[in-house]
Amino acid sequence: MQLSQSTIASSREDFSEYVAHLQLHMALQARNLVPSLGKTADSREQLLHKTQVDFEKLISRQAL
Repeated sequence: MQLSQSTIASSREDFSEYVAHLQLHMALQARNLVPSLGKTADSREQLLHKTQVDFEKLISRQAL
């Protein structure tokens, strides 16, 4: 059985959409694991929070 180009393209698009949703879900879950910025005296916690914010901005600006 030979798959058509449109079937392959559709499958890739579906998979890409699934991966995008999975990445968003993982980012939101990670957000619950990061300490709040209000109590961060440690520079490692501040860096972690900044990295998370930057990552969430990047993800939110990508087209689904």
